[in-house]
Amino acid sequence: MPKISQRGATVPASPIRKLVPFAEAAKEKGTTVYHLNIGQPDIETPQGALDAVRQMDRTVIEYSHSAGFQSYREKLSAYYGKFGLDIKWSQIMITTGGSEAIQFAMNACLDANHEVIIPEPFYANYNGFAAAGDVTVKPIVASIDDGFALPPIEEFEALITPQTKAILICNPNNPTGYLYSREELEKLKKLVLKHDLFLFADEVYREFCYDGREHVSVLELDGLEDHVVMMDSISKRYSACGARVGALVTRNAAVMEAALRFAQARLSPPTLGQILGEAATATPNSYFESVKAEYVKRRDLTVAALRQMPGVKVPTPGGAFYIMAELPVDDSDTFCQWLLESFAHNGQTVMLAPGSGFYATPGNGRQEVRIAYVLNEGELSKAMEALAVALQAYPGRTV
Repeated sequence: MPKISQRGATVPASPIRKLVPFAEAAKEKGTTVYHLNIGQPDIETPQGALDAVRQMDRTVIEYSHSAGFQSYREKLSAYYGKFGLDIKWSQIMITTGGSEAIQFAMNACLDANHEVIIPEPFYANYNGFAAAGDVTVKPIVASIDDGFALPPIEEFEALITPQTKAILICNPNNPTGYLYSREELEKLKKLVLKHDLFLFADEVYREFCYDGREHVSVLELDGLEDHVVMMDSISKRYSACGARVGALVTRNAAVMEAALRFAQARLSPPTLGQILGEAATATPNSYFESVKAEYVKRRDLTVAALRQMPGVKVPTPGGAFYIMAELPVDDSDTFCQWLLESFAHNGQTVMLAPGSGFYATPGNGRQEVRIAYVLNEGELSKAMEALAVALQAYPGRTV
């Protein structure tokens, strides 16, 4: 039998989805599974966006331009303008989800054996996209003890080699919820300019910043016009994960031209998703104010519940809708599988994402889990109750 490629063998499985068969088996036994493993909000998609798809005046679902419909890109330009970002529509490419924007950015800027430095823990699929392009991830560990703040710039600089071509951040961060400050971004700016690197920024959670803090985009940083590639998505902003529409934004014309060649190879982003996304740009601020208030309540409930559990360490995230928590368990992969295979409390259990999948450094994250507080408060309370009981019953408890 012919062998699969080395690339196919080395691309890692998703830590977010690899436990799905165990969750399905638990449900078949009649167990209620609270899904805190994946960033799939239960928030309603804006009505105007749904209506645009339902009421579209088209007789053919045609291809768009490979970079997306111009009318949508123009409205996205205006959307970014509301945040003080001067972005021309021609500097925006519509992609098939934020995932494709990340992949296009890596493909356009990095060759095989090039290196990208990423603070860990990080969004697990960065590993997959890097592996698919034979790009080496150089991780730099952020600590739960300071809430996963940006590691010292000196540690970044110590990792830079002639093969280093980019730094990648997610702000607000997935999986930690950490919100980078302007001061932290300015430090990255100096390093990027000093070593002539690209700065990739995943900013899909920009609307979800809490406690009076505001998001600072890398596109606001003067002097980085040719260095910044920003990746965006409507998945979380409008609770439209299945629309599969994102964006790559850069003022670097050569990067945009290269990305367009990759985009032409896949023909076009989804037409229906673009119709929804374009209409969603008219979503009023009241929608986001309501959603943010809801997420703050969910965050506070989850953090408070976790801090009542003996041996659990958890910082308060400043954005997104994720928490990275340290648990008193021997191995979070084993624990998360045990929750689905061997545990139930009042017929209920919890599905979490093991922390190890968000690290590139072997052995890191073995006692951590990512929790997505995307369920309503009632379900979150039941999930936290089940988790508290599970931590007491787990045979691999460490304290």
